[in-house]
Amino acid sequence: MVSASFHRLRALGYRVGGEWVRRTWAWLARVGAIGPDSAAGRKFGRFGAGSIICFPHNTIFNERYIHIGDATMIGPQVTLSAGMVPGQQCLSDPVVRIGSRCLIGKGSGIVGHFGIEIGNDVWTGHHVYITDQNHGYQDIHVPISLQTQPERPVTIGDGSWLGHGTVVLPGSRIGKHVTIGANSVVSGEIPDFSVAVGSPAKVIRRYVEGDGWVRVP
Repeated sequence: MVSASFHRLRALGYRVGGEWVRRTWAWLARVGAIGPDSAAGRKFGRFGAGSIICFPHNTIFNERYIHIGDATMIGPQVTLSAGMVPGQQCLSDPVVRIGSRCLIGKGSGIVGHFGIEIGNDVWTGHHVYITDQNHGYQDIHVPISLQTQPERPVTIGDGSWLGHGTVVLPGSRIGKHVTIGANSVVSGEIPDFSVAVGSPAKVIRRYVEGDGWVRVP
């Protein structure tokens, strides 16, 4: 039979060990974050004052083609890349531009090949994926993983909000002050001052001067 003293010692070990783990993780989060004055931050084409990429992050490469505005927070476990492989000479510069005062949610991915422009004050939920290139499937003799479609630029206007799990596909043009509902898939144009949901995302509300927010049939 396990003695009461053993249970007390084990409980003490959990409390002390747990506190040590939490303090260590908090320290790692502080020193592992990427800011404008860090060596990692200076690799970017632009990394604005007061901006941060939280620790831990996922894949980040070709930073010179990525511009980040001021006071923007990019959450932990985010993927942020330009081009197909590290060291690639990209055709456009910047490839990915993220504005000021943005918030990119945890676990999101922004994968640019030619042009992704995210305006100022854009916020996203967790696990949002934005890309300007997709895979093709037309050639049945080539694995889909080896087929790519032409890049089509993506733009997201100022002050918009993308809900949890949103996917923004190549060629999408999201206007300003737009709400995209959770788990929506955007594949076309969403006009300014509107709410869109679904897969593919469809506008369900729009702001009309004089009438306010109205439902779209």
